[in-house]
Amino acid sequence: MRDSLVLQNVCKSFGDKIAVNHISAQIPAGSIYGFLGPNGAGKTTTIRMIMNILMPDSGGISVLGQPPGRVRDQLGYLPEEKGLYKKMKAAELIAYFGQLKGMDRTRARTRAAELLDQFGLEHAADQRCDLLSKGMGQKVQIISTLIHDPDLVILDEPFSGLDPINVETVRAVILDLKRNGKTVIFSTHVMEQAEQICDAILLIHRGEKILDGTIGEIKRSAHHTISLEYDGTPIDLRRIPGVIRVNDMGKAAELSLAGDADRQAIIKTLVAGMTVTAFTVKAPSLHEIFVRHVGESPE
Repeated sequence: MRDSLVLQNVCKSFGDKIAVNHISAQIPAGSIYGFLGPNGAGKTTTIRMIMNILMPDSGGISVLGQPPGRVRDQLGYLPEEKGLYKKMKAAELIAYFGQLKGMDRTRARTRAAELLDQFGLEHAADQRCDLLSKGMGQKVQIISTLIHDPDLVILDEPFSGLDPINVETVRAVILDLKRNGKTVIFSTHVMEQAEQICDAILLIHRGEKILDGTIGEIKRSAHHTISLEYDGTPIDLRRIPGVIRVNDMGKAAELSLAGDADRQAIIKTLVAGMTVTAFTVKAPSLHEIFVRHVGESPE
């Protein structure tokens, strides 16, 4: 399978600040790939270099087998700083972006109407963009990103500010793109979002690659956790041998285990010392893996 994107030791600095430091990754065609990390990690800078908005100081970037800038009409890009032309009508705006990507006027208008209907926004076709709700505006921007049927779609924080219903809508769009053979790269600082839909991820912190790989590979390489539900006052969970970190939420806790931890002995200690109502031994979440690597939450 060919790669839609290859990053080779990419670096970018702004003055004395290193924004991206020797990032390498390979993103297979037809996959959903997450750029993960807290705000300021270097995700958006990396995306802007992929889009040829910024030039790397060193390293190489290949997009759909070409240098950045040569395949613009095959890319769809939703930037983090989202915005609409306020006075334009929704259908007019979408068709305009289609024409910018090489579509003829008639086809762009027809496709805009089709996508508005698909997204349940046919009633908003003639509404001015400044009169759209936030969720409707986000959908219009996503439609504008997809109208020309790009092979590689890059979404920078696509879930930011959306309510749960619209989060589900955007997630469904991303999964549908994959089913149609497209490659989707999206950035987020919310690990749970990526864990639900990504095939693979690149985890970035302070411009450095922390790890990358498929979700399965990353979880298999990490030590297990015990998710615990309890009543009453718990024992001191942090003093149990083999437990290296505890996230106690009151009535529920997540215990991170050392690689050589005796899980059966830990469970016996828990049951003997407190009222355990439920427990599960499982691979850690991406959020937990991030915290283990960098010692802080990404949010």
